Amino acid sequence: MIKRTFTIGAAVVLVFMAACTTSDQESTDQQAVVTQDPSTRFGRWQMDSDAPPPAINIMTYESWGDGGMSITVAATNGEGRDSEWGYNTMFDGEFREVWGQNASETAVEWVNEQTTRISNMRDGRVTQVIINTLSEDGNTIENDYVRMDENGKITGVGRATYRRIQ
Repeated sequence: MIKRTFTIGAAVVLVFMAACTTSDQESTDQQAVVTQDPSTRFGRWQMDSDAPPPAINIMTYESWGDGGMSITVAATNGEGRDSEWGYNTMFDGEFREVWGQNASETAVEWVNEQTTRISNMRDGRVTQVIINTLSEDGNTIENDYVRMDENGKITGVGRATYRRIQ
């Protein structure tokens, strides 16, 4: 099980490692969780940021397929350049194409009722794992990012907070 409160740095790495390994019991529990309804995440979410306008980052979660979710990220950087990308998931851990990013695929799977593990692959190798945790009140998502080099060595960690806006 993942603790939901921790600080960036070594604790993120420990949580990342815990999310990447499961015991037989956790594996059984996780399979039961896979059938969870992702609709608690549906809507629009804005990332907290100190960057001055026009910088903004909005995630949109929508229903996709039979029990899956479509994710779109629309952002504007500080210079006013827009970007948009996204992917679809069935929360089954299978890599699927990311549109709007070259040679990228993403796989998403449930860790527990509030948490998913998102693995981002570029050019055939996993470069980042994100632990995405929905708050108990359903109004905040914490993304804890772990970046890795071509050997799987952790090269950086970070956190972003998204708040429900719709």
